Amino acid sequence: MNTETFPNVTGKTFQLAPASTLTGSVQVPGDKSMSHRSIMFGAIATGVTEVSGFLEGEDSLHTLDAFKSMGVKIERGGPGEVTLYGQGVAALKPASEAIYLGNSGTGMRLLTGLLAGMDIPATLTGDASLTGRPMRRIVDPLSQMGAKIGTGEGGTPPLVIAKSGTLSAIEYVCPLASAQVKSAILLAGLHASGTTTVHEPAITRDHTERMLRGFGVDVTVNGLTASIVGGQHLTATSLTVPGDISSSAFFLVGASMTPGSKLTLTGVGMNPSRTGVIDILRLMGADIAIENQRITGGEPVADLQVTGSKLKGIAVPEELVSLAIDEFPAIFVAAASAEGQTIVTGAEELRVKETDRIQVMADGLRALGADITDTPDGARITGGRLSGGTADSCGDHRTAMSFAMASLISDGPITVLDCDNVNTSFPGFAQIAKRSGLNIQELPASN
Repeated sequence: MNTETFPNVTGKTFQLAPASTLTGSVQVPGDKSMSHRSIMFGAIATGVTEVSGFLEGEDSLHTLDAFKSMGVKIERGGPGEVTLYGQGVAALKPASEAIYLGNSGTGMRLLTGLLAGMDIPATLTGDASLTGRPMRRIVDPLSQMGAKIGTGEGGTPPLVIAKSGTLSAIEYVCPLASAQVKSAILLAGLHASGTTTVHEPAITRDHTERMLRGFGVDVTVNGLTASIVGGQHLTATSLTVPGDISSSAFFLVGASMTPGSKLTLTGVGMNPSRTGVIDILRLMGADIAIENQRITGGEPVADLQVTGSKLKGIAVPEELVSLAIDEFPAIFVAAASAEGQTIVTGAEELRVKETDRIQVMADGLRALGADITDTPDGARITGGRLSGGTADSCGDHRTAMSFAMASLISDGPITVLDCDNVNTSFPGFAQIAKRSGLNIQELPASN
Protein backbone atom coordinates (compact mmCIF):
# COMPACT_ATOMS: atom_id res chain seq x y z
CA MET A 1 0.00 0.00 0.00
CA ASN A 2 1.40 3.37 -1.01
CA THR A 3 0.60 6.02 1.61
CA GLU A 4 3.21 8.56 0.55
CA THR A 5 0.51 11.06 -0.47
CA PHE A 6 -1.40 10.44 2.78
CA PRO A 7 1.25 11.23 5.42
CA ASN A 8 -1.21 11.66 8.30
CA VAL A 9 -3.16 8.44 7.74
CA THR A 10 -3.90 6.41 10.85
CA GLY A 11 -6.33 3.66 11.74
CA LYS A 12 -7.58 0.55 10.02
CA THR A 13 -7.40 0.08 6.27
CA PHE A 14 -9.70 -1.82 3.92
CA GLN A 15 -7.88 -3.64 1.14
CA LEU A 16 -10.18 -4.85 -1.65
CA ALA A 17 -9.63 -6.90 -4.79
CA PRO A 18 -12.18 -6.49 -7.59
CA ALA A 19 -15.49 -8.29 -7.02
CA SER A 20 -18.51 -8.73 -9.30
CA THR A 21 -21.67 -9.64 -7.38
CA LEU A 22 -23.35 -9.70 -3.97
CA THR A 23 -25.46 -12.70 -3.02
CA GLY A 24 -27.17 -14.29 -0.03
CA SER A 25 -28.94 -12.71 2.91
CA VAL A 26 -27.81 -9.86 5.15
CA GLN A 27 -29.22 -8.60 8.44
CA VAL A 28 -27.85 -5.13 9.06
CA PRO A 29 -27.37 -3.71 12.58
CA GLY A 30 -30.10 -1.78 14.36
CA ASP A 31 -30.99 1.74 13.29
CA LYS A 32 -28.53 4.23 14.76
CA SER A 33 -30.97 7.14 14.95
CA MET A 34 -33.54 5.05 16.79
CA SER A 35 -30.94 3.48 19.08
CA HIS A 36 -29.91 6.93 20.32
CA ARG A 37 -33.51 7.90 20.98
CA SER A 38 -34.42 4.62 22.69
CA ILE A 39 -31.76 5.27 25.33
CA MET A 40 -32.59 8.94 25.79
CA PHE A 41 -36.31 8.37 26.16
CA GLY A 42 -36.07 5.22 28.26
CA ALA A 43 -33.66 7.00 30.60
CA ILE A 44 -36.08 9.87 31.37
CA ALA A 45 -39.27 7.75 31.39
CA THR A 46 -40.92 6.39 34.51
CA GLY A 47 -40.67 2.60 34.72
CA VAL A 48 -38.70 -0.17 33.05
CA THR A 49 -38.03 0.18 29.32
CA GLU A 50 -36.83 -2.89 27.41
CA VAL A 51 -35.05 -2.34 24.10
CA SER A 52 -34.15 -5.05 21.59
CA GLY A 53 -32.24 -4.59 18.35
CA PHE A 54 -30.11 -1.82 19.89
CA LEU A 55 -27.10 -0.91 17.76
CA GLU A 56 -23.97 -1.83 19.66
CA GLY A 57 -21.88 0.66 17.73
CA GLU A 58 -19.63 3.26 19.25
CA ASP A 59 -21.97 6.21 18.67
CA SER A 60 -25.00 4.76 20.42
CA LEU A 61 -22.88 3.24 23.19
CA HIS A 62 -21.59 6.73 23.98
CA THR A 63 -25.20 7.86 24.45
CA LEU A 64 -25.82 4.89 26.75
CA ASP A 65 -22.72 5.74 28.79
CA ALA A 66 -23.84 9.39 29.01
CA PHE A 67 -27.00 8.44 30.86
CA LYS A 68 -25.16 5.99 33.08
CA SER A 69 -22.95 8.93 34.09
CA MET A 70 -26.11 10.83 35.04
CA GLY A 71 -27.24 8.11 37.41
CA VAL A 72 -29.59 6.00 35.27
CA LYS A 73 -29.49 2.26 35.96
CA ILE A 74 -28.96 0.48 32.64
CA GLU A 75 -28.43 -3.26 32.19
CA ARG A 76 -27.15 -5.08 29.10
CA GLY A 77 -28.56 -8.48 28.19
CA GLY A 78 -27.85 -10.49 25.06
CA PRO A 79 -26.79 -8.87 21.77
CA GLY A 80 -28.87 -5.74 21.19
CA GLU A 81 -30.78 -6.07 24.48
CA VAL A 82 -30.86 -3.10 26.88
CA THR A 83 -33.01 -2.55 29.97
CA LEU A 84 -33.38 0.95 31.41
CA TYR A 85 -34.76 1.53 34.88
CA GLY A 86 -36.13 5.03 34.47
CA GLN A 87 -37.26 7.13 37.39
CA GLY A 88 -38.29 10.23 35.50
CA VAL A 89 -36.46 13.45 34.82
CA ALA A 90 -36.12 14.43 38.48
CA ALA A 91 -33.86 11.44 39.17
CA LEU A 92 -31.16 12.51 36.71
CA LYS A 93 -28.00 13.98 38.22
CA PRO A 94 -25.34 16.12 36.52
CA ALA A 95 -22.41 14.05 35.29
CA SER A 96 -19.25 14.42 37.37
CA GLU A 97 -17.14 15.09 34.28
CA ALA A 98 -17.52 16.05 30.63
CA ILE A 99 -19.76 13.73 28.60
CA TYR A 100 -17.83 12.28 25.67
CA LEU A 101 -19.92 11.49 22.59
CA GLY A 102 -17.21 10.30 20.20
CA ASN A 103 -18.17 10.87 16.57
CA SER A 104 -21.90 11.31 17.13
CA GLY A 105 -23.51 14.52 15.91
CA THR A 106 -26.95 13.03 16.54
CA GLY A 107 -26.09 12.21 20.14
CA MET A 108 -24.69 15.68 20.80
CA ARG A 109 -27.48 17.69 19.18
CA LEU A 110 -30.35 15.70 20.69
CA LEU A 111 -28.76 15.51 24.12
CA THR A 112 -28.16 19.27 24.12
CA GLY A 113 -31.85 19.94 23.54
CA LEU A 114 -32.91 17.41 26.13
CA LEU A 115 -30.56 18.58 28.89
CA ALA A 116 -31.20 22.27 28.22
CA GLY A 117 -34.92 21.67 28.65
CA MET A 118 -34.38 19.68 31.84
CA ASP A 119 -32.12 22.40 33.29
CA ILE A 120 -29.25 19.96 33.85
CA PRO A 121 -25.76 21.46 33.50
CA ALA A 122 -23.32 19.50 31.37
CA THR A 123 -20.29 19.75 29.14
CA LEU A 124 -20.56 17.77 25.91
CA THR A 125 -17.49 16.93 23.86
CA GLY A 126 -16.35 14.44 21.23
CA ASP A 127 -13.59 13.34 18.90
CA ALA A 128 -11.68 15.56 16.45
CA SER A 129 -14.37 15.22 13.78
CA LEU A 130 -17.29 16.05 16.09
CA THR A 131 -15.55 19.01 17.68
CA GLY A 132 -15.27 20.58 14.23
CA ARG A 133 -18.97 20.30 13.36
CA PRO A 134 -21.37 23.27 13.42
CA MET A 135 -23.63 23.53 16.47
CA ARG A 136 -25.01 27.07 16.13
CA ARG A 137 -27.95 25.58 14.22
CA ILE A 138 -29.20 24.17 17.54
CA VAL A 139 -27.60 26.62 19.96
CA ASP A 140 -29.34 29.62 18.37
CA PRO A 141 -32.95 28.36 18.62
CA LEU A 142 -32.33 26.85 22.06
CA SER A 143 -30.95 30.21 23.19
CA GLN A 144 -34.15 31.84 21.94
CA MET A 145 -35.96 29.53 24.37
CA GLY A 146 -33.78 30.79 27.23
CA ALA A 147 -31.08 28.12 27.29
CA LYS A 148 -27.54 29.12 28.23
CA ILE A 149 -25.11 27.19 26.03
CA GLY A 150 -21.47 28.04 25.46
CA THR A 151 -19.57 26.81 22.41
CA GLY A 152 -16.02 26.67 21.17
CA GLU A 153 -14.66 29.16 18.69
CA GLY A 154 -16.80 29.19 15.55
CA GLY A 155 -19.83 27.65 17.26
CA THR A 156 -18.33 24.17 17.51
CA PRO A 157 -18.09 21.78 20.49
CA PRO A 158 -17.42 21.45 23.31
CA LEU A 159 -20.88 22.63 24.33
CA VAL A 160 -21.25 23.90 27.89
CA ILE A 161 -24.85 23.82 29.09
CA ALA A 162 -25.50 25.98 32.17
CA LYS A 163 -28.57 25.99 34.39
CA SER A 164 -31.07 28.50 33.03
CA GLY A 165 -34.38 27.72 34.69
CA THR A 166 -37.52 26.73 32.78
CA LEU A 167 -37.33 27.38 29.05
CA SER A 168 -40.03 29.22 27.11
CA ALA A 169 -41.67 27.68 24.06
CA ILE A 170 -40.95 29.15 20.63
CA GLU A 171 -42.25 28.90 17.09
CA TYR A 172 -39.21 28.25 14.93
CA VAL A 173 -38.79 28.19 11.16
CA CYS A 174 -35.84 25.93 10.28
CA PRO A 175 -33.62 27.47 7.59
CA LEU A 176 -32.57 23.98 6.48
CA ALA A 177 -34.08 20.50 6.53
CA SER A 178 -32.51 18.73 9.51
CA ALA A 179 -34.11 16.12 11.74
CA GLN A 180 -31.41 16.76 14.35
CA VAL A 181 -32.31 20.46 14.61
CA LYS A 182 -36.03 19.69 14.73
CA SER A 183 -35.53 17.01 17.37
CA ALA A 184 -33.29 19.17 19.59
CA ILE A 185 -35.94 21.91 19.67
CA LEU A 186 -38.83 19.50 20.29
CA LEU A 187 -36.92 17.76 23.10
CA ALA A 188 -36.22 21.12 24.72
CA GLY A 189 -39.89 21.97 24.25
CA LEU A 190 -40.86 18.80 26.09
CA HIS A 191 -39.87 20.59 29.30
CA ALA A 192 -40.56 24.22 28.28
CA SER A 193 -43.55 26.35 29.23
CA GLY A 194 -46.10 26.54 26.42
CA THR A 195 -46.30 24.91 23.00
CA THR A 196 -43.12 24.61 20.94
CA THR A 197 -43.62 24.49 17.17
CA VAL A 198 -41.07 23.73 14.44
CA HIS A 199 -41.65 24.44 10.74
CA GLU A 200 -39.40 22.63 8.25
CA PRO A 201 -38.63 23.45 4.61
CA ALA A 202 -38.78 19.76 3.60
CA ILE A 203 -39.66 16.39 5.08
CA THR A 204 -37.03 14.92 7.43
CA ARG A 205 -36.94 11.72 9.46
CA ASP A 206 -39.62 11.59 12.14
CA HIS A 207 -38.23 9.01 14.58
CA THR A 208 -38.42 11.50 17.47
CA GLU A 209 -42.12 12.16 16.94
CA ARG A 210 -42.98 8.48 16.50
CA MET A 211 -40.98 7.26 19.47
CA LEU A 212 -42.20 10.00 21.81
CA ARG A 213 -45.74 8.85 21.04
CA GLY A 214 -44.67 5.32 21.94
CA PHE A 215 -43.63 6.67 25.35
CA GLY A 216 -47.04 8.33 25.81
CA VAL A 217 -46.21 11.88 24.70
CA ASP A 218 -48.64 13.84 22.52
CA VAL A 219 -46.83 15.25 19.48
CA THR A 220 -48.85 17.03 16.80
CA VAL A 221 -47.68 16.83 13.18
CA ASN A 222 -49.34 18.71 10.33
CA GLY A 223 -47.43 18.49 7.07
CA LEU A 224 -44.03 20.13 7.64
CA THR A 225 -44.97 21.41 11.10
CA ALA A 226 -44.47 19.58 14.41
CA SER A 227 -45.63 20.83 17.83
CA ILE A 228 -45.23 19.65 21.41
CA VAL A 229 -46.79 20.94 24.63
CA GLY A 230 -44.35 21.31 27.51
CA GLY A 231 -44.75 19.55 30.83
CA GLN A 232 -45.49 16.07 29.50
CA HIS A 233 -43.91 12.98 31.07
CA LEU A 234 -42.72 9.77 29.44
CA THR A 235 -43.99 6.35 30.47
CA ALA A 236 -41.74 3.30 30.03
CA THR A 237 -42.42 0.91 27.17
CA SER A 238 -40.83 -1.96 25.24
CA LEU A 239 -39.56 -1.46 21.71
CA THR A 240 -37.62 -3.15 18.95
CA VAL A 241 -35.14 -1.17 16.87
CA PRO A 242 -35.38 -2.22 13.20
CA GLY A 243 -32.40 -2.66 10.87
CA ASP A 244 -30.80 0.61 9.79
CA ILE A 245 -31.69 1.59 6.22
CA SER A 246 -28.57 3.79 6.15
CA SER A 247 -26.43 0.70 6.76
CA SER A 248 -28.52 -1.23 4.21
CA ALA A 249 -27.77 1.44 1.60
CA PHE A 250 -24.25 0.15 0.92
CA PHE A 251 -25.58 -3.31 0.11
CA LEU A 252 -28.58 -1.90 -1.81
CA VAL A 253 -26.17 0.02 -4.02
CA GLY A 254 -23.65 -2.82 -4.33
CA ALA A 255 -26.25 -5.36 -5.42
CA SER A 256 -28.31 -2.96 -7.55
CA MET A 257 -25.38 -1.90 -9.76
CA THR A 258 -23.96 -5.39 -10.45
CA PRO A 259 -25.82 -7.67 -12.88
CA GLY A 260 -25.92 -11.19 -11.46
CA SER A 261 -26.35 -10.06 -7.88
CA LYS A 262 -29.23 -11.46 -5.83
CA LEU A 263 -29.30 -10.19 -2.26
CA THR A 264 -31.91 -10.12 0.50
CA LEU A 265 -31.77 -7.58 3.32
CA THR A 266 -33.96 -8.64 6.25
CA GLY A 267 -35.80 -6.59 8.85
CA VAL A 268 -34.99 -3.15 7.42
CA GLY A 269 -36.69 -0.05 8.83
CA MET A 270 -38.94 1.49 6.17
CA ASN A 271 -39.89 4.78 7.79
CA PRO A 272 -41.22 6.90 4.88
CA SER A 273 -38.91 9.75 5.90
CA ARG A 274 -35.90 7.46 5.31
CA THR A 275 -36.66 5.57 2.08
CA GLY A 276 -35.31 8.14 -0.39
CA VAL A 277 -32.37 5.87 -1.24
CA ILE A 278 -34.77 3.21 -2.55
CA ASP A 279 -36.71 5.78 -4.57
CA ILE A 280 -33.50 7.20 -6.09
CA LEU A 281 -32.07 3.79 -6.97
CA ARG A 282 -35.36 2.74 -8.55
CA LEU A 283 -35.30 5.91 -10.69
CA MET A 284 -31.85 4.75 -11.81
CA GLY A 285 -33.34 1.40 -12.83
CA ALA A 286 -32.66 -0.69 -9.75
CA ASP A 287 -34.76 -3.81 -9.15
CA ILE A 288 -35.65 -3.64 -5.43
CA ALA A 289 -38.68 -5.61 -4.22
CA ILE A 290 -40.25 -4.80 -0.83
CA GLU A 291 -41.51 -7.95 0.89
CA ASN A 292 -42.93 -9.11 4.23
CA GLN A 293 -44.03 -5.64 5.34
CA ARG A 294 -44.96 -5.30 9.01
CA ILE A 295 -44.98 -2.84 11.92
CA THR A 296 -42.44 -3.16 14.75
CA GLY A 297 -42.44 -0.72 17.65
CA GLY A 298 -44.54 1.77 15.70
CA GLU A 299 -42.12 1.72 12.75
CA PRO A 300 -42.69 0.04 9.35
CA VAL A 301 -40.25 -2.80 8.61
CA ALA A 302 -39.74 -4.99 5.54
CA ASP A 303 -37.35 -7.35 3.78
CA LEU A 304 -35.70 -6.02 0.61
CA GLN A 305 -34.96 -8.32 -2.34
CA VAL A 306 -32.37 -6.79 -4.70
CA THR A 307 -31.66 -8.13 -8.18
CA GLY A 308 -28.64 -6.64 -9.95
CA SER A 309 -28.98 -4.69 -13.17
CA LYS A 310 -27.30 -1.93 -15.17
CA LEU A 311 -28.16 1.46 -13.69
CA LYS A 312 -28.68 4.67 -15.67
CA GLY A 313 -27.77 8.22 -14.74
CA ILE A 314 -30.49 10.64 -13.60
CA ALA A 315 -30.99 14.13 -12.25
CA VAL A 316 -31.81 13.31 -8.62
CA PRO A 317 -35.09 15.05 -7.67
CA GLU A 318 -34.36 17.61 -4.96
CA GLU A 319 -37.47 16.58 -3.02
CA LEU A 320 -35.79 13.22 -2.37
CA VAL A 321 -32.51 14.67 -1.09
CA SER A 322 -33.57 15.18 2.54
CA LEU A 323 -35.04 11.65 2.54
CA ALA A 324 -31.65 10.16 1.66
CA ILE A 325 -29.13 12.64 3.02
CA ASP A 326 -27.04 10.06 4.91
CA GLU A 327 -27.08 7.65 1.98
CA PHE A 328 -25.52 9.96 -0.63
CA PRO A 329 -21.96 8.64 -0.26
CA ALA A 330 -23.31 5.26 -1.41
CA ILE A 331 -25.51 6.90 -4.08
CA PHE A 332 -22.39 8.61 -5.49
CA VAL A 333 -20.91 5.15 -6.02
CA ALA A 334 -24.09 4.00 -7.77
CA ALA A 335 -23.80 7.04 -10.02
CA ALA A 336 -20.17 6.15 -10.79
CA SER A 337 -21.44 2.82 -12.18
CA ALA A 338 -24.43 4.18 -14.09
CA GLU A 339 -24.72 4.68 -17.84
CA GLY A 340 -24.77 8.42 -18.57
CA GLN A 341 -24.62 11.34 -16.17
CA THR A 342 -26.07 11.70 -12.68
CA ILE A 343 -26.61 15.20 -11.31
CA VAL A 344 -27.06 15.84 -7.58
CA THR A 345 -28.23 19.29 -6.41
CA GLY A 346 -29.67 20.66 -3.18
CA ALA A 347 -27.39 18.49 -1.02
CA GLU A 348 -25.23 21.19 0.62
CA GLU A 349 -26.01 19.61 4.03
CA LEU A 350 -23.52 16.89 3.05
CA ARG A 351 -20.70 19.38 3.54
CA VAL A 352 -21.26 19.56 7.32
CA LYS A 353 -21.60 15.89 8.21
CA GLU A 354 -18.83 13.86 9.87
CA THR A 355 -16.73 15.17 7.00
CA ASP A 356 -17.43 17.30 3.95
CA ARG A 357 -18.95 14.28 2.25
CA ILE A 358 -19.22 15.94 -1.15
CA GLN A 359 -15.50 16.70 -1.17
CA VAL A 360 -14.40 13.40 0.35
CA MET A 361 -16.46 11.34 -2.10
CA ALA A 362 -15.42 13.44 -5.08
CA ASP A 363 -11.72 13.27 -4.19
CA GLY A 364 -11.87 9.56 -3.41
CA LEU A 365 -13.84 8.53 -6.49
CA ARG A 366 -11.55 10.60 -8.73
CA ALA A 367 -8.59 8.79 -7.18
CA LEU A 368 -10.28 5.52 -8.14
CA GLY A 369 -10.80 6.63 -11.74
CA ALA A 370 -14.31 8.12 -11.69
CA ASP A 371 -15.44 11.08 -13.80
CA ILE A 372 -16.89 13.35 -11.09
CA THR A 373 -17.12 17.10 -10.66
CA ASP A 374 -18.14 18.42 -7.27
CA THR A 375 -20.38 21.50 -6.98
CA PRO A 376 -21.29 23.62 -3.93
CA ASP A 377 -24.48 21.61 -3.35
CA GLY A 378 -23.77 18.28 -5.02
CA ALA A 379 -21.95 16.74 -7.95
CA ARG A 380 -22.06 15.72 -11.61
CA ILE A 381 -20.97 12.13 -12.17
CA THR A 382 -20.53 10.32 -15.47
CA GLY A 383 -20.61 6.59 -14.92
CA GLY A 384 -18.28 3.84 -16.11
CA ARG A 385 -15.77 1.34 -14.76
CA LEU A 386 -13.24 2.39 -12.13
CA SER A 387 -9.52 1.68 -12.43
CA GLY A 388 -8.77 1.22 -8.71
CA GLY A 389 -6.37 3.03 -6.42
CA THR A 390 -6.37 4.53 -2.94
CA ALA A 391 -9.26 6.52 -1.44
CA ASP A 392 -9.06 8.36 1.88
CA SER A 393 -12.30 8.09 3.89
CA CYS A 394 -11.05 10.90 6.17
CA GLY A 395 -12.32 8.95 9.16
CA ASP A 396 -15.95 8.97 7.99
CA HIS A 397 -17.76 5.64 8.40
CA ARG A 398 -20.16 6.19 5.50
CA THR A 399 -17.53 7.23 2.98
CA ALA A 400 -15.33 4.27 4.01
CA MET A 401 -18.09 1.72 3.39
CA SER A 402 -19.08 3.42 0.13
CA PHE A 403 -15.53 3.22 -1.23
CA ALA A 404 -15.48 -0.46 -0.26
CA MET A 405 -18.57 -1.09 -2.42
CA ALA A 406 -16.80 0.64 -5.31
CA SER A 407 -14.64 -2.50 -5.61
CA LEU A 408 -17.65 -4.10 -7.34
CA ILE A 409 -17.18 -1.79 -10.34
CA SER A 410 -13.38 -1.58 -10.31
CA ASP A 411 -10.89 -3.31 -12.62
CA GLY A 412 -8.08 -2.91 -10.10
CA PRO A 413 -7.61 -3.24 -6.35
CA ILE A 414 -8.87 -0.52 -4.00
CA THR A 415 -7.37 0.62 -0.72
CA VAL A 416 -9.58 2.59 1.67
CA LEU A 417 -7.75 4.53 4.38
CA ASP A 418 -8.79 5.57 7.91
CA CYS A 419 -11.64 3.12 8.49
CA ASP A 420 -11.76 2.94 12.31
CA ASN A 421 -15.03 4.86 12.53
CA VAL A 422 -16.94 2.20 10.58
CA ASN A 423 -17.64 0.74 14.03
CA THR A 424 -19.68 3.83 14.96
CA SER A 425 -22.59 2.56 12.85
CA PHE A 426 -21.78 -0.88 11.45
CA PRO A 427 -19.72 -3.21 13.67
CA GLY A 428 -18.68 -6.26 11.66
CA PHE A 429 -19.17 -4.59 8.27
CA ALA A 430 -16.08 -6.17 6.69
CA GLN A 431 -17.05 -9.69 7.76
CA ILE A 432 -20.64 -9.35 6.52
CA ALA A 433 -19.52 -7.78 3.25
CA LYS A 434 -17.01 -10.60 2.70
CA ARG A 435 -19.69 -13.26 3.22
CA SER A 436 -21.84 -11.46 0.64
CA GLY A 437 -19.14 -11.37 -2.03
CA LEU A 438 -16.70 -8.49 -1.47
CA ASN A 439 -13.03 -9.46 -1.59
CA ILE A 440 -12.20 -7.40 1.47
CA GLN A 441 -9.43 -7.54 4.06
CA GLU A 442 -9.41 -5.39 7.17
CA LEU A 443 -5.85 -4.42 8.02
CA PRO A 444 -4.82 -2.98 11.40
CA ALA A 445 -3.30 0.45 11.82
CA SER A 446 0.26 0.61 10.51
CA ASN A 447 1.32 3.72 12.41
